[in-house]
Amino acid sequence: MHPPVRLVAIDVDGTLLPTSAQQLSGRTARALRAAQKAGITVAIATGRRQAYVAPLLGNLDLRADMPLITSNGAVTRTLAGEPMDRCHLDAAVARELCGLLRPFGAVVFTFDQNGPGELVLENIQQAHDRIALWVDANRASIREVRPLEDAFGDGDDPIQGMVCGTVDEMKRAEIALRQSPLFASCECARTEYPARNLSILDLLPLGVSKGWALEQLATRLGVGRLETMAIGDNWNDVEMLEWAGQSVVMGNASAELRTMAKLRGWKQAPPNDEDGVAVILERELERQAAQQMQEAR
Repeated sequence: MHPPVRLVAIDVDGTLLPTSAQQLSGRTARALRAAQKAGITVAIATGRRQAYVAPLLGNLDLRADMPLITSNGAVTRTLAGEPMDRCHLDAAVARELCGLLRPFGAVVFTFDQNGPGELVLENIQQAHDRIALWVDANRASIREVRPLEDAFGDGDDPIQGMVCGTVDEMKRAEIALRQSPLFASCECARTEYPARNLSILDLLPLGVSKGWALEQLATRLGVGRLETMAIGDNWNDVEMLEWAGQSVVMGNASAELRTMAKLRGWKQAPPNDEDGVAVILERELERQAAQQMQEAR
């Protein structure tokens, strides 16, 4: 029997959000509020930036101190914007990554600032050809720099990089990175959307992942590993699923990831389009309520 969950980390795209929506379902929002009311710390863990995630949650009556693990673990802030943790990718490493990964797709670096220059890339049209919706949604934060290596002045360390392209291109990009000396200086996390033939390879400070950030958060809160739940659907969620004592993979995850989940004893939630996160949280709250009633007898 697992101990009651005190901390739950939830991915966003493909997990918290329905596939074709940019807002949470009513049932999912109610489940998040109910979990918070029951004393569970609900954390978001996403590859997205704070500027993208916070507006999704801002009008749902959630706690202002709700932790948001963003940029795949490089930055953790509260929903209200209070800083908790932050890491940087060394500028010298970022410069070399440009040359290594440019042949595979559109390369983007994220800086921890607001407005134009938060996202820096070399060719906005190239990026638009591959990730048009992302470019359109983030255009106000994007600045073009040619060559991209010039974006990294003295002290201008990004918090995250990414290269995006087809699934095959990003698999080859990951192989190239892993075979390069640069792999000793950074982390990479791959996210795949096979139905769209789109993949993203995130470039992170050495040692950083959603799992690392979740461990830091749990330590800060005094929550044990077995009291921590993680819910995700993609490859960049694996580290936090491996760290958490209670792990859940979404039913819409790839067959390969769902097979991994079975082998490792992780639970499976219904798909994101069937309110899978809400189902898991509701079950946990029912379990805790039943346990409390039993203890009270």
